[in-house]
Amino acid sequence: MPDDLTKQEIERYARHLSLPEVGRAGQLKLKAASILLVGAGGLGSPLATYLAAAGVGRLGIVDFDDVDFSNLQRQTIHGSDDVGRPKVVSAAETINSINPNVHVDQYNQPLTSANAMRIAEPYDLIIDGTDNFPTRYLVNDVCVMQSKPNCYGSIFRFEGQASVFGYQAGPCYRCLYPQPPAPGVVPSCAEGGVLGVLPGIIGTIQAIEAIKIILGQGETLSGRLLLFDALDMTFREMKVRRDPNCPVCGQDPTITELIDYQDFCGLPAAGSEAAKVEPQSPWDISPLEAKQRLESSEVRLLDVREPHEYEICNLDGQLIPLGELAHRLGELNPSDQMIVHCKKGGRSAKAVQLLRDNGFSKVFNLRGGITAWSEQVDPTVPKY
Repeated sequence: MPDDLTKQEIERYARHLSLPEVGRAGQLKLKAASILLVGAGGLGSPLATYLAAAGVGRLGIVDFDDVDFSNLQRQTIHGSDDVGRPKVVSAAETINSINPNVHVDQYNQPLTSANAMRIAEPYDLIIDGTDNFPTRYLVNDVCVMQSKPNCYGSIFRFEGQASVFGYQAGPCYRCLYPQPPAPGVVPSCAEGGVLGVLPGIIGTIQAIEAIKIILGQGETLSGRLLLFDALDMTFREMKVRRDPNCPVCGQDPTITELIDYQDFCGLPAAGSEAAKVEPQSPWDISPLEAKQRLESSEVRLLDVREPHEYEICNLDGQLIPLGELAHRLGELNPSDQMIVHCKKGGRSAKAVQLLRDNGFSKVFNLRGGITAWSEQVDPTVPKY
């Protein structure tokens, strides 16, 4: 632990030093602490900025993405000038501008079973700011195997949740969610949307829990799952008990080393071409092939997105949301040739399967959806 605070640090952390629960001893604990942030996105933004401002001495940031315009609505650690740059680089620069005393480790790489134990080893605790199930299970298992607290948070649309796993004999993430949902059941934030301010609330809660753990003060969310609904502005809480049969933290664990988490969650291998797009159907056609068909023959275009998505941008096709399609088949002619699309191809693949099961033999799926159409055919169509 550092011997003391400098004069500048005493001035910087004066409001902390005035708190009996922090004081000089607590601020020195923060200065000596090291935290690994998995993700530099919506949750990672408030986490990194507030932990840096609080004086945590070392922050590691793992993220393999570049900043995109669609990130700026909620990922406040990045700015417009950062679009196209690695998130870890942008985040590190913002952290250093907030507090140059913080040492930042940049990991511009995906967190995988091959590198996770090595990356996590130097840190006191890990904060999960990810948006996918394979990495959540990976982070959980690393924390259990290295006996480190896992400050967990997740967000979707207007709702968020937070907890602390693997701390003081408390439950782990697998005790709450033994199995991941089936692929495609839970839409991603890109498809389902997220209120921009929501990750600020949940990420700040995660940061508070991390600081409390470092200071040894207060009651953490270990054994409790905090549920937040922004529309109702309500917080609810549910108890989470440790599962004695948990395969990772139970009495007789069956998972004692890291596994293939993509396979565990029923997803394509990370980094593969299949992992970069939505699930495909046997009747996929490319945007360029779709364009040729639309120009050369009588082809109908069916859009199975939601009405609010259609208002953002559309290809002037007939709109029937996927959830309504089974009840509105009578509006379509089975003899027509149709190209079905959604945002990225996942929902339209399901729609094509439904149509073909009901006698529509001339329907095809626009691979990559309206996003791929914008990238490969018509860049004037906005991506969202």
